[in-house]
Order: sequence, then C-alpha cells, then structure tokens
Amino acid sequence: MKFVFRFAMAAALLVSSSVAVKADDIVETAVAAGKFKTLAAALTAADLIPALQGDGPFTVFAPTDEAFAKLPKETIAALLKAENKDQLTAILTFHVVPGKVMAKDVVKVSGAKSLNGQRIDVSVSDKGVMVDNAKVVATDIKCDNGVIHVIDSVILPADKNLAETAVAAGKFGTLVAAAKAAGLVDALAGDTELTVFAPTDEAFAKLPEGTIKSLLLPENKAKLAAILKYHVVAGRVYSEDAVAAKTANTLEGSPIEISVSDKGAMINQAKLIKTDIDASNGVIHVIDSVILPPAKTSSTKQQLRDAVAKGAELYNNGHHQACADLYRNTLTKLMSTTPGDSRMRHQMTSVLNSAGRETCSMQRAWTLRHGIDKMYASLESAN
Repeated sequence: MKFVFRFAMAAALLVSSSVAVKADDIVETAVAAGKFKTLAAALTAADLIPALQGDGPFTVFAPTDEAFAKLPKETIAALLKAENKDQLTAILTFHVVPGKVMAKDVVKVSGAKSLNGQRIDVSVSDKGVMVDNAKVVATDIKCDNGVIHVIDSVILPADKNLAETAVAAGKFGTLVAAAKAAGLVDALAGDTELTVFAPTDEAFAKLPEGTIKSLLLPENKAKLAAILKYHVVAGRVYSEDAVAAKTANTLEGSPIEISVSDKGAMINQAKLIKTDIDASNGVIHVIDSVILPPAKTSSTKQQLRDAVAKGAELYNNGHHQACADLYRNTLTKLMSTTPGDSRMRHQMTSVLNSAGRETCSMQRAWTLRHGIDKMYASLESAN
C-alpha cells in the first residue's frame, strides 16, 4: 500500500483536539480515559500489556470502544479466543509505531512501519486525517512512554501472503505461473519476509517471442528460478528505503540497481509503476519490465562459440533453416541470462528482430551469424 504522511496542514486541523492527561504509561492512560475498554481487553488477551508498559517510546493509534463496536460482534468474540491470539496480536501491533510521533512532527516523516511489520497508510483530505480507513479524532495524548492518537475505526493489516496477493491482483498471471514452474510458490507463501519486484503480465509480454515458453519447460527450471529470484530481496524493503540504499542483493545472488531520474524510480532498466503493496509476509513493488540477472561472460562466450561451430556445419551441409533456428534459439536462451541494462541484451534484441524480417532462411542464418560474431568480439574486447 502506498504510504504518504502528508500533514502540512494536519497540525492546524488537529491541535484543537489535543487532550491533556496525566503522564502515565500508555496502558494506564488508555484505561483512565474510560473509552478504550475493548482495546484494553484485547491487549490483555494478546499478552501485549507488558510490552506497551515498557520503555518505548511508542505511538499508538487507539480505536475507541465505538470503533471496535463497528466490527461484527462475532469477530470480536472470535479474536478474543486463545486459539486466535496470533491474529489478534497482528491486528493490535498494526496500530503501534515505534517512536514518539507528535502531530506537529508527522509532516517530517516519509513513512512509518508498525510493530506488525506492515506500514500504515496516512493521508489528509477535506475529511480530516485518515489512518488507513480510520479517522483521527484526537491527537497528542501524552504518556511517559509515548503518545496516543485516537481513531474511530479498527484498522486491519493485510492477511494474504505474497502469492495470494499476486493472484488476487489479477495482473501477475505469468509471474504466478512462472513461480509454480520454478517451484517457488511455497517460498512466496511462507513465513520468511520477502520483497518482490513483480513484473506485470504486460512486462513479461515484452520478452522476445518464445522466451517465456522456453523458460517454462522443465529442463529450464533452474534458469527460470534464477530469473525469478533476481526479482526478490530478503526482508521488507519499502520504497523510500530501497531508493536510499541504491542497490540491493537479490536471492539470486546478484545485486540490482535502484535509481531515481526524470523517468521516475527504476530497478535496473525497469520502471517502478506501483510501490509498497503489503502482504502478510512481505511487500510487493510493481515493475513494467522483467529484469534479468547478469550472465557469466565466459559462459556466454562458450555458448556463442558452440553455436557457431554447430551452425557452420549445418550451413555448409545445406541445412540453412536448421542453422538459423540454432542461432535464434541460442540468442533467445541467452536473453534470459543477460542483464536487462547491458549493451549485449540490446544487440541480441536487434539481431533477432532483423533476422525475423528475413524471408530467406540462408539470409536469416547469415544475419544471425553476423550478429553473433559482433557479440563475441564485444565480449573479447571487454576482457
């Protein structure tokens, strides 16, 4: 979810609603107020009372009894049962942010992660200050281990994992199919927190014709897994942290570059088109192109050498179409292991496109061979 703290006028809007109370800890303050009985009962059931009586500091977005009353009665009753303690804890910690964030200071904050691990959405409009779908009705209730801001609804964290979130979005069909073929769905649905730079179906459609079909073959499972892992970073990395870091190590082992220019935020040569979509076990950032891990130069050279040797024999024996197919298949496979921002990938794309326009198999083979020779020369000069 996109999270923006835009409070340039929030302090003025809310200062009149500030409440002065005795500086007890957060729990004592909430109990003394007399309007957070359900919250106190929930904190007790989740064994969170000691934590919120700790040193902190904490910022709590506290739903009133009326806020909890908006939930179905059976929901509250179910959440208070011992077997649902983990779910209750996840909801309650979603209302708590580390640190003491006063209304006048919120304007300086670009993002906030809750103790749940997910981020809270905050916005300002003519409706007032909203925390996710809840309205802030009072602010700056000071406690000696933090501050309470009162909200009029219970806010709920994302409860779908990364795989379920991708399926529900409806625009990552190819990514989900690829994850299944590569045996990575369990990882995306597991407990380990991950950050996924997710290419849309349109992003996969940009790959050369036949690339996806080839990658989905069982014999290419390892190659497909490597490409998908190049889109995944360990932990929850939100957009502003990613931009600040400028680079991140992927599960594939190679780093990705993160930059901002007049084109927008970029991951290698892919554009970020949506950020900070929370899932129960991570976060998704949407990109408009598939990014590909760097190939080992020696491996690429070897594959080009092998293709030329086999292709020359086919060509000299009059098998021009078979030679052209061999060259084309070699370049298509290399496209899946060549970095998305390299000159080599651009050369391969140009050669494949040029050869595709040739109607004569002999000329098609020569076009591909000429391109392969230039690529090999580029790799040689780079050493």
